[in-house]
Amino acid sequence: MSEETVPETAPPIRDWPAVDLPGSDFDPVLTELMREGPVTRISLPNGEGWAWLVTRHDDVRLVTNDPRFGREAVMDRQVTRLAPHFIPARGAVGFLDPPDHTRLRRSVAAAFTARGVERVRERSRGMLDELVDAMLRAGPPADLTEAVLSPFPIAVICELMGVPAADRHAMHTWTQLILSSSHGAEVSERAKNEMNAYFADLVGLRSDSTGEDVTSLLGAAVGQGGITLEEAVGLAVLLQIGGEAVTNNSGQMFHLLLSRPELAERLRSEPEIRPRAIDELLRWIPHRNAVGLSRIALEDVDVKGVRIRAGDAVYVSYLAANRDPEVFPDPDTIDFGRSPNPHVSFGFGPHYCPGSMLARLESELLVDAVLDRVPGLKLAVRPEDVPFRKGALIRGPEALPVTW
Repeated sequence: MSEETVPETAPPIRDWPAVDLPGSDFDPVLTELMREGPVTRISLPNGEGWAWLVTRHDDVRLVTNDPRFGREAVMDRQVTRLAPHFIPARGAVGFLDPPDHTRLRRSVAAAFTARGVERVRERSRGMLDELVDAMLRAGPPADLTEAVLSPFPIAVICELMGVPAADRHAMHTWTQLILSSSHGAEVSERAKNEMNAYFADLVGLRSDSTGEDVTSLLGAAVGQGGITLEEAVGLAVLLQIGGEAVTNNSGQMFHLLLSRPELAERLRSEPEIRPRAIDELLRWIPHRNAVGLSRIALEDVDVKGVRIRAGDAVYVSYLAANRDPEVFPDPDTIDFGRSPNPHVSFGFGPHYCPGSMLARLESELLVDAVLDRVPGLKLAVRPEDVPFRKGALIRGPEALPVTW
C-alpha cells in the first residue's frame, strides 16, 4: 500500500500514540478522530504504514459483518498496530474468515449458549461467595481486584474450559504476560508457547470425551476430524485469555460505581434494573486502549464516500461506535434506563465475542455479591489515586483499594 494509491481527498494520517489513560477517561485522540469524520486514517505506535479507522456505529457494523473485509490477509502483513509484538498463530480463530471460521466456532458453540453458561452459574456463584467471605473475614481495607475481581473470572473461565483448579495460577500468569506490552516480545511469545503446549496436551487427552466443557468439546471435535489439533489449541488460548478480560472490565465498573456513589446506591436500591444498568456500563466504559485487530479490504469498497482500496488495512473502533450520538442520544451520559441499547462492546459480525453471555453472567453475579454483601463498600483512596495498568491492551485498575 503506497501513498500513490490514495485519492487526493483522503484525510491526513493522524499519529495515535495510545498513551495510558487514567480511570475511565475517554481517549482524547479518538474523540478528535470521531469529530474529524466517519472514516479517518491513523498510524499506531508499532507495525508499518497507516490504516483506515471507521468510527460510526453503522459503518462499524458494516465493516465487521461484510465478507469484503477479511482477517486472514492480516497474517502476512506488518499492519500499523498498538501491540509491539504480533504473534498470530496460523489457523487461530481471530485470523480466520468463513467458512473455516464458522466451522471452528461451531465446535465449541454448545459451551457458550444460554444453557452452557447456565451450567456454570451455581458453581460460579459459590466460588464468588467464598471469595467475598474470605475478604470479609480478613477485614478492611482490602484490594478488591486481588481479593475478588481477579480470581473470580479465572475460576469461572477455567471451570468452563475444563482446566483443573490446580492449573489456574499458571493460566493467569501466562495470560498476564501475553496481554501486557511491557515485558517485551520474547517473554510474551514464550508464555504463549507454554499455554499452547498446555492446551495441546489437555485437548489431546480428551479426544474421546463426552464432557460439556470447552476442552472436552474441542477434544471430541479433533477426534472426529472436524478440526485440527492446531486449530483447537488456537481457539482454546483465545477463549482462556478472553475470559480474563472480565477482571479489567469489572475493575473499571467498580471503580466507576465507587467513584460515583449515587450510581452504586441506585443499583443497591433497585436490583431489578441491574441487567440493563450493566449493559449501559458495558457500553460506556472504554475497555481497551486504541483498537484491536485490523481487517484487510479484499476489494475496493466505498464507506461514507471514501474509497477504501483492495489491500488497505481497516480498523473499527467499538468504543467510538458506542458513543455515536445518532444511535445513543447524549452518549457521554450513563443512563441506566437507556433502551434500546445496541452497543457493540462484544464486537459484531462473525467475530462477535463468543463469551458475551458468560461475561454478562459474571458481571451480574459480581454486582449482586459485592453491592449486596458489602453495603458500606467505598474506595479507600481518592478515585484519581487508584493505580491503573500501564502498557496494557485491555484497560483496568491494577489494584482497587476499598474499605467498608
